[in-house]
Amino acid sequence: MTFFTQAVDELQDEMLTQRRDLHRFAETGWVEFRTASHVAQQLHQLGYHLALGQAVIDAESRMGLPSAEFLAEQEARARAQGALEPWISSFSGGFCGVVATLDTGKPGPVMAFRVDMDALDQTEAKDGEHFPQREAFASVNPGMMHACAHDGHTTIGLALAKVLMCNKERLSGKIKLIFQPAEEGVRGAKAMVAAGVVDDVDLFTAIHLGTGVAEGEIVCGNDSFLSTTKFDLTFTGVGAHAGGNPEQGNNALLAAAHATLGLHSLTQHSGGVGRVNVGVLQAGSGRNVVPDIAVMKVETRGENNRINDDIYQRCQQVIAGAAAMFQVNYQVQLMGSARSCSPSPEWVGFIHQQAQKLGIFTSVIDQQAHAAGSEDATYMMERVQELGGQASYVIFGCQLAAGHHNARFDFDESIMSQAVKTLAALAFHQAEFQRPC
Repeated sequence: MTFFTQAVDELQDEMLTQRRDLHRFAETGWVEFRTASHVAQQLHQLGYHLALGQAVIDAESRMGLPSAEFLAEQEARARAQGALEPWISSFSGGFCGVVATLDTGKPGPVMAFRVDMDALDQTEAKDGEHFPQREAFASVNPGMMHACAHDGHTTIGLALAKVLMCNKERLSGKIKLIFQPAEEGVRGAKAMVAAGVVDDVDLFTAIHLGTGVAEGEIVCGNDSFLSTTKFDLTFTGVGAHAGGNPEQGNNALLAAAHATLGLHSLTQHSGGVGRVNVGVLQAGSGRNVVPDIAVMKVETRGENNRINDDIYQRCQQVIAGAAAMFQVNYQVQLMGSARSCSPSPEWVGFIHQQAQKLGIFTSVIDQQAHAAGSEDATYMMERVQELGGQASYVIFGCQLAAGHHNARFDFDESIMSQAVKTLAALAFHQAEFQRPC
């Protein structure tokens, strides 16, 4: 047992309490006011230098931002649920990002670890068979649930912060802990990248729990994320009496219906896997009214950035054609996006080496490469690599009560200590890493 693995073991009860508190007060993207304030408070007490809110989030680069009214309502809700002053004022307007820096004062690279904080727009199961409900830490916020383990990720980030600071004399270089808002819907990372959060980073690691990886396994470099673009589309036509004078109307619903069929014909691409999905189509107000408004929520995905970009551009052509056919106007609003990005082989190899040394995993896998979902940490990975750094995305396999984004989702909490030990090993042994020339 090493000094840091013992330190992590001593934090087990604290991690359980922390995770369950975050789970109980789940907050969705851009409204993580209570979560971010508690994160900031703990990091400040540990002695980290903090950068908060608009210092780490570029306002113009945010995507899928809720209305000003919703943001204000949720800030008030967070205050009532124990958000901490003076920190919460830094996050007003939805700028719920925190970056903590530990400067050892010794020469060395800048390492960064990214964890996400947001919950899903989902109502949690309330029956007694659901463990969080049975143990009284199910979400108290309707329509907000940690159904993707981000409460675990935030807890891991905070525990790592404590282990690193308590053993600062054993470290070198700088370490940045990035607590990101709005990962769900891939909305938040791009804005943090635009704010320059990772521009000085040499070694970058993002993490996730579960995602279908078997218990006891660690994937040192996930390579399965699809590039994606998510957008809302509004067709605006002219309403009319469907019986008396239908020719005076311009039917937005028909434009949306034709666009839907056209969009779902676009997934073939010689370059690899592609996806298009119209997840929502809402239109019309009555059976005797020619619909004047139709709203669609759409996403594209691609095995690589070129495929996704090509499909997205073709979507715009289909949309324009449908609008012209039915003589309606349209507006496209970008709601989220992420890139495909391959992990750096050398950094993956080092993570593998350190995970193997710990002896806590039944299987250490270099890379997992099959089409899956999307993740906006890829923006951070891509930026680090563009500037000559190394980056990877690590997945810790564990038992799940139900699949991700399920109302009964829960994970085996013991995995959190394994994740903290692995990340701590990277930090304490980074001097052993040989960067490629």
